[in-house]
Amino acid sequence: MSHLLAITIAAPAIAGALLLLVPSSARLAMRVVSLIGAVISLVTAILVATQYDRAQGGLQLLETVPLVPSLGIHLKLAVDGWGVALLLLTGIIIVAGVLASWTVARRDKEFFLLLLVLVAGVFGVFVAQDLFIFFLFYEIAVLPMYLLIGIWGASHKVPAEGPFTFTWKRFDVGSKEYAAMKLTLMLLVGSAAILVAMFLLWANSGARTFDMQVLEQTKFPIAVQHVVFPLVWLGFGTLAGVFPFHTWSPDGHASAPTAVSMLHAGVLMKLGAFGVLRIGMVLVPDAAAWWAPIVGAVAIVNVLYGALCAASQKDLKYIIAYSSVSHMGVVMLGIATMNAAGWNGAVYQMVAHGIMTGLFFALVGLVYERAHTRAIAKMGGFAHTMPVVAGFFTLACLSSLGLPGTAGFVAEFMVFAGAAKGSNWWWAVPGVLGAFVTAVYVLRACKAIFWGPPPQGEFAHLEDVRRTEWAAPLVLGTLLVVFGFWPRLLLDFIDVASQGYLGRLPVVVALAQVVSP
Repeated sequence: MSHLLAITIAAPAIAGALLLLVPSSARLAMRVVSLIGAVISLVTAILVATQYDRAQGGLQLLETVPLVPSLGIHLKLAVDGWGVALLLLTGIIIVAGVLASWTVARRDKEFFLLLLVLVAGVFGVFVAQDLFIFFLFYEIAVLPMYLLIGIWGASHKVPAEGPFTFTWKRFDVGSKEYAAMKLTLMLLVGSAAILVAMFLLWANSGARTFDMQVLEQTKFPIAVQHVVFPLVWLGFGTLAGVFPFHTWSPDGHASAPTAVSMLHAGVLMKLGAFGVLRIGMVLVPDAAAWWAPIVGAVAIVNVLYGALCAASQKDLKYIIAYSSVSHMGVVMLGIATMNAAGWNGAVYQMVAHGIMTGLFFALVGLVYERAHTRAIAKMGGFAHTMPVVAGFFTLACLSSLGLPGTAGFVAEFMVFAGAAKGSNWWWAVPGVLGAFVTAVYVLRACKAIFWGPPPQGEFAHLEDVRRTEWAAPLVLGTLLVVFGFWPRLLLDFIDVASQGYLGRLPVVVALAQVVSP
């Protein structure tokens, strides 16, 4: 079947357009149209995986349409092994997200429309091979978050304490409007940095092109590379939650509705890490090798700082939000190793973390709908009334701490192995320490919420999952175990891309020991 990549991107976009024709009173039709668009994208992503030749590797399923040839802009779509894994992740999360949003009651047409537009942009980022189109899809994916959080999000009280009490009150910290605006402004600043880097590459390419295959083969002046790489790292890294530009993320997670939180942590943050890896590491390798120790050191801060912040939180969503900052630090640590084991682990962690946080936020949404609170101190013993939710939440916690047999273990093991084999071997020590802190806070939170005496009073008769609510926990929970016991399902795709890019970067290979998974 041809044009699979174009169909993958177009399906949610066309479904969103069709929603405009559906009457506002036809609520079931809206959901069915949205689900069909999401399912088509998932099916085509699976077909892409089945048609991708892992023995051959490289970019495949190429589709090219000239847009502005005079400026070197083409709609060029192709997929590598990394893209295959991340397309599958996105397809899974959007289907689960639509099903988790089945009960949205307010302005549901606009909600599903923005959700589908966002995911079309995400699919586009993972397959775009023209830097200009890559950036265009990136913006399409990021900007709907402002409305999705600002309109359908939830506000919460954040105590105004310390020397900045007046500022917190002035900006209404904790409100959904604050979270949406903070997210948008910080990501737009990051986008500005990416735009500057992009035009620097275009201007110094010789061919004046945005074609990423041509840019990969261009030997850019070292001075240009040293300007481009930090712009790319901090520009995309802002979305990936790189310290100290991560502060939008916990507020955004805490205020976002369930499906948006699932996409936000499960997929959107991966766009940032993918941009650092695909553009920063591959297009400007000399500067990437020089900056790698700094990237790795900051990643270690992410891992430990995120874990310690999560351990101090009292709001369930904030725990998962800071946990995401920590786990994205593991991704950036894998990228900084600049060897095959680290890169494989980084991409695998993107998938494992995406599935895990998608499961977490789906379950948190179910708990909040029934208990109307996210305060851990108010909850307890919910396993007696919500055994299915408790079981899947425990599974997500075990993957988060890296229990063998879950996808989280496979990813973290490869990242730490890549770190230990590289020249900065000490990175593995604080990385493992971060995993230990993660085990402490996720098990403590799980015990406090679910495992204890039966709940009393208003929580004595909470309902367990029902109807469409089964879909997200069942699918995502199963995948955490499947990818934990059978990692080759994804690693065969991921490794061929990592080895292929490293094999074309002799400078990097000379500076970092290549480790096979």
